[in-house]
Amino acid sequence: MDRGTEVGAAPGRGAGDGAAEHAAAGRIPLAVVVVDRDGLVSHWSSGARRLFGAPKEEALGRPVADLLPVSGALPDDAAPFGSYAAYDGLGPGLESSLDGRLSYPAAGRARLTAAGPDRIDVLWWAYPLVGPGRERLLVLAADAAALRREDDDVSFERIAPGFALHTDFPGAEELARRLPEILPSMSVGESARIVAQVLELGYPVLEFSQNDRVPVTPDWGVPRRAERKARRERAARAAASGVPMAQGVADEVEDLEYVAVRERLEFLNEVSGRIGTSLDLSQTILEVSRAVVPRFTDVAGTYLREQVVAGEGFPDGVPDTTTMWHRVALEHTDEPGRWDDVVPVGEAMPFPAHTPFFQCMTTGEPVLVPRISEQMGHMIAAQFEKRDIRPLITNRSMLVVPLKARNVVLGFMILLRHPERVEFNDMDRVTGAELAARAGLVLDNARMYTYQESVAETLQDSMLPTIAPRMAGCDIATRYLPGTLLGRVGGDWFDSVKLPGSRTALVVGDVMGHGLNSAAMMGQLRTAVQTMAALDLPPAQLLRNLDDLAQRLGDNYLATCLYAVYDPIAGELHIANAGHIPPVLVRAEDGRSELLELPTGAPIGVGGVPFEAVRVPVASGDRLVMCTDGLVEVRGEDIGVGLATLCESAAHPAASMDQACDTIIRALNTRGGRKDDVALLMARLNGIEPEDVAVWRLALDPIEAGRARAVVREQLRAWGLTGLADNAELMVGELVTNAVRHAHSRGIELRLVRGDTLLCEVDDDDQTLPILLSVGPGDEFGRGLRLVSALSREWGASRTGAGKTVWFELTLPRG
Repeated sequence: MDRGTEVGAAPGRGAGDGAAEHAAAGRIPLAVVVVDRDGLVSHWSSGARRLFGAPKEEALGRPVADLLPVSGALPDDAAPFGSYAAYDGLGPGLESSLDGRLSYPAAGRARLTAAGPDRIDVLWWAYPLVGPGRERLLVLAADAAALRREDDDVSFERIAPGFALHTDFPGAEELARRLPEILPSMSVGESARIVAQVLELGYPVLEFSQNDRVPVTPDWGVPRRAERKARRERAARAAASGVPMAQGVADEVEDLEYVAVRERLEFLNEVSGRIGTSLDLSQTILEVSRAVVPRFTDVAGTYLREQVVAGEGFPDGVPDTTTMWHRVALEHTDEPGRWDDVVPVGEAMPFPAHTPFFQCMTTGEPVLVPRISEQMGHMIAAQFEKRDIRPLITNRSMLVVPLKARNVVLGFMILLRHPERVEFNDMDRVTGAELAARAGLVLDNARMYTYQESVAETLQDSMLPTIAPRMAGCDIATRYLPGTLLGRVGGDWFDSVKLPGSRTALVVGDVMGHGLNSAAMMGQLRTAVQTMAALDLPPAQLLRNLDDLAQRLGDNYLATCLYAVYDPIAGELHIANAGHIPPVLVRAEDGRSELLELPTGAPIGVGGVPFEAVRVPVASGDRLVMCTDGLVEVRGEDIGVGLATLCESAAHPAASMDQACDTIIRALNTRGGRKDDVALLMARLNGIEPEDVAVWRLALDPIEAGRARAVVREQLRAWGLTGLADNAELMVGELVTNAVRHAHSRGIELRLVRGDTLLCEVDDDDQTLPILLSVGPGDEFGRGLRLVSALSREWGASRTGAGKTVWFELTLPRG
């Protein structure tokens, strides 16, 4: 008798809908290899000897990579198994499991070198082992050729390994003892039951989810085949001796039970294939509900705890009578609309302690009610105010099953059968519990994904600035689109910073990579850009300093960045680039768009590369478009195509800035294949006309404060803003007085700018920024800034290359 471990091949997702009639299940020898934490072989089965050629005494203690070298190439005739090679997307390859890079179960197909000149085409499964022992990895392998039969064109979509009767472990009892070593969370008693059940029914031993390794063969209490065979032999001997054939009738009943078990296993196999196809929580809820109607039940109502529905994370504590449960799905076979008005989806309610629902949610065990009596129907209906649900539930059979994950009840399902249908029984209760266990894990995966996605979006939103639509001399519109394939968190950002002289810094950047780490890096770099922009550093110097900072933060800090300073008075852009795609400038005069030719520069974090800045003259009405490469780059397509589309769409006429952004997004985001997040910033460069700017040079003399007040009042009269004159000249006098007191040798410059607001700026050569202080009755200094803070719409101070600028704004009168 062959003592090699075997593998059971089970049908794929078509099981239960007719596909199982044509699918085949078979057993082939299975090699078993155990790898210790040093990468050495600690167990080498006789099946491994037959498959790979090395005897046990030579294999033990050797590096597993020497015995299972992967060539990376599949045979030419691999097409029949092409769908299997990906195996649900688990794991990049066998070598990743062998060297410990994977911490989760993986499977696939590989070409391995045998002892002779040939190579073996094998299917493999790798299960990381946990626990205090030395074992690190369990590897199962089978000869793929054994699945191919000349007279059978069946293709196996999914092949799952399961321990069969004869293994290298001596006997089923030893196998039952070893299973808890592979899965430490499994008890010995449970292991023995699973082994007996699996050997009897021929289904895989284990099914794996993202977070748990869960034994999935339910305990239906069916006697083992050996026991039935012994009973039949005893019955036959009794019949030969003239004993009545009652035992034969009992055996027929057992055979019917055996068939029922197989049907339920096929049902569970089918349901497992239909749920969990999406990580969207709402879609998963619908899949779970629709999987059981009408095959298992006629009505399925799904309830989830409030925290799960709200995406607030994993709920704590045992539910009680105050716990709110949301009805999130209701599937039924009754006439349309019969349930909708009485028990609408979306309703939330608690459940009293005397109900079967409360018993299920607090014990975590299924509750079976063979028939809902009129008394129980009245008791259940009492919680539905002004709605009589008794006609919907009375005389029906009910099964309430918990939806659990990690021993916490996330929700429950209420399953009802029509009165004329057979009642739920104990076997249905076990089936329902098994169904709920699988559904609970799938829902928990979707819940965690939804929760993490919500956290990621909140983090991303918190890191992206809220940019004012109007700055001095320019209008700004922005768009951010999260990544569609690699998660909703990325390192793209945009920003704008108010600078002295009515100038505005415009920034777009892209941290390389995705995920929370990239988002965190983005937050650090964006903060650094804001800080350095407030110092009024020239664009090239700012990128130089940002590059130095990125190198100090770590080797992984790589980013591209485009930094532009718009001067609306001079009518020019001062731009520097660090490895970013160039911006587009749309000329207002003729509507022509062009990619600005800039020195590319190296990405931030490379180090040792100079950055250059260029000045670009612009006219009033020109538009500047800056974006990240996720908008223009599509896999398999030259980036030049995307840049050309960007230029074309940016030049399209639009009634507003928002519409112009939407036009660009529509043109580029509908091409398909986008996987990266996108940041887009558009600025319409309106400029500031010379007649809206007034500048005066003042000497370092206290008398200049009086002169400053006089010229400001006169200028505001000329602009028709005499209503602002009193407050403006008062604040200007305070700022000029401070400048005279703290300036060193250079004179003072006073500037008024009329735009959306009235801006007043005072420049001097002292770089010490003023601070707003608390002022007591006897304090001599500090009152001026408090006056400015109280009377102005907004005020501030920033350093310049030659000193500092202190400014304030006043709101223009309407009309």
